[in-house]
Amino acid sequence: MTVGFFSPLPPARTGVADYSARLLRAMRASGRVLGNQSGDVNLYHIGNNALHGEVYDRALAEPGVVVLHDAVLNHFFLGRFGSAEYVTEFVYNYGPWSEDLARRLWAGRARSAADPLYFRYSMLRRIVERSRAVIVHNALAARLAGEHGAREVHRIPHLFETPVMPPEHEVIRLRERLGVRPSDILFGVFGHLRETKRIPAVLRAFAGARRTHPDMKLLIAGDFASRDLPLSLGEALTSEGVIRAGHLSEREFLLHAAAIDVCVNLRWPSAGETSGISVRLMGMGKCLVITAGEENAEFPEDAVIRVDAGPAEEEMLASFLIWLAANPRRVRAIGARAAAHIRELHSVKRIAAEYWHFLSGCYHEKQSSAVT
Repeated sequence: MTVGFFSPLPPARTGVADYSARLLRAMRASGRVLGNQSGDVNLYHIGNNALHGEVYDRALAEPGVVVLHDAVLNHFFLGRFGSAEYVTEFVYNYGPWSEDLARRLWAGRARSAADPLYFRYSMLRRIVERSRAVIVHNALAARLAGEHGAREVHRIPHLFETPVMPPEHEVIRLRERLGVRPSDILFGVFGHLRETKRIPAVLRAFAGARRTHPDMKLLIAGDFASRDLPLSLGEALTSEGVIRAGHLSEREFLLHAAAIDVCVNLRWPSAGETSGISVRLMGMGKCLVITAGEENAEFPEDAVIRVDAGPAEEEMLASFLIWLAANPRRVRAIGARAAAHIRELHSVKRIAAEYWHFLSGCYHEKQSSAVT
């Protein structure tokens, strides 16, 4: 069996590209895998941005197995189509009654990055109906794919590849350079800084918690996805205790990830994605604060800290920040349980084997159908 593997790859600045590069290397240990070339079975990696346009078109033209890294493609179509095409696609998904709603969504698309209404309509029907099977990483994505007509939905956890971590003396030096003392607790936010990562809420909760623990620090690392978001934050982004870093290379990411004590990785509204940042930081043994939701339900209760979305979000987050700052041993224990869970169930070797096994089944089913 030969697998055709279609995905954005590095240096594209997307978590899907990084994921796919790791998976591609690992799958080649099992057999022949062709990068962006057709095989006996094609595997298509789909995300919610323009980088996946060619892969999406190929998946429709030559159906195979689709990996939904995001289970909401509404924003993909908003960025790709004009008004008429968007309305047509929306109606294909939800029926003629939805045409007026589609026009309203198109007209108000400037607020689509944060408005929950745009996340409520996944617009998956065409891709999942056309595909022979759909792979997802969590229960929410599986439910959404099924609701939109997928023939077969298979869950494979997000992968973790054990990184080569920087030496301890470099980590200590970085904390010193950032103005973080050994006794200080350093919280960190990483990744593409979109509205859904709840940066305003994180900054407000941090400011409140810091009145109780003035020695805590907050690192915010990554590029902002829009110009408006950092402008809306005003002085909060440069307030006492907040440390700002831009896009990090892989080595710099590992260095900064090693330097923090707790990762804050909230996401709401959700696009049904399993966060690669969450999996990587947990696998590194870091305590993680995440948004409670169906997409995160499979992480053990004692291996993460969950914050409810909605009115209670800021108060809950501030309370947890205070509690974590006061309990460094608990922070380390939570991180240790997180690492054990991720390394057991999400190892790249195990995940690549699951992909190969599933694709082999699809290949043999295809061969049997051809014979009959």
